[in-house]
Amino acid sequence: MTSLGGPAVALVGATASGKSALAHRLALELGDVDVVSVDAMCVYRGMDLATAKPTAVERAEVPYHLLDLVEPSEEFTVAQFQRDARDATDVILSHGRRALFVGGTGLYGRAVLDDLEIPGRYPEVRAGLDERAVLDLDGLYVELEALDPLAATRLERTNERRVVRALEVTLGSGRPFSSYGEGLMTYGSVRVVQVGLDVELEVLDERIDARFQRWIDEGLLDEVRALLERPGGLGRTARQAVGYRELLAHLEDGVPLEECVRDAITQSRRLARRQRSWFRRDPRVEWFQDPDSAARRLVEVLSAGDRSV
Repeated sequence: MTSLGGPAVALVGATASGKSALAHRLALELGDVDVVSVDAMCVYRGMDLATAKPTAVERAEVPYHLLDLVEPSEEFTVAQFQRDARDATDVILSHGRRALFVGGTGLYGRAVLDDLEIPGRYPEVRAGLDERAVLDLDGLYVELEALDPLAATRLERTNERRVVRALEVTLGSGRPFSSYGEGLMTYGSVRVVQVGLDVELEVLDERIDARFQRWIDEGLLDEVRALLERPGGLGRTARQAVGYRELLAHLEDGVPLEECVRDAITQSRRLARRQRSWFRRDPRVEWFQDPDSAARRLVEVLSAGDRSV
């Protein structure tokens, strides 16, 4: 466990729930709060509009961290994010300031707020497993049952991604995958208070529709085109970002723009539902429908003294 040595709090919720605006307003009002972005896609340079990244004006007003860390052609792992988040938090607190974690990427949040022990990656092992999974996924599951029975009970034998990952770690590290923790469905004690913004799905859908149309008007298609023209283009992870993936279908495959926009809005709605379900499973999140009530709770936590992360 890494000690923060100072106050911290997290603001979570689905995309378009209003997290970013509330966090910026609060940090601006308090004056000694830095915002730590917890978003898997905001780490990529040049991916600005459809990640709802803070503007240059907003960044001049409030200190932001974990934005624009790597080129979109690069891969960026959860372990890298965890390390950089720890470093950023150390810097914030060493300057006598307070940390406000904000974002909707649940896994990244758990990695930081719960100090998860994250297994390494073993590309050579993974490559062989990926090949085997095409023809014999059931055989891989049987092998996992023999090597790590506990891990096997925690996942479906038909979930190729998870079976392969569990075997990759078990074979590559020499440790059972299950030895790295009890899994993401187990929640420990509260180490950092999480405040959730609760917004009805109908309202989220309306906000998502309007926001994406605004991004298009502001030049999102040109942004995606410019990303493709960067050295290395977009890597595997960056091109999966909702909003970017759908517009890439227009630029690379000639799918009509109107169809791509509709698809992007649909996928954004689905993302909001997945994020909502993720955070609602965590019994430690304190939910608020009223942003002002959420703000008061955030201030209360930030003013309460030391937290650890």
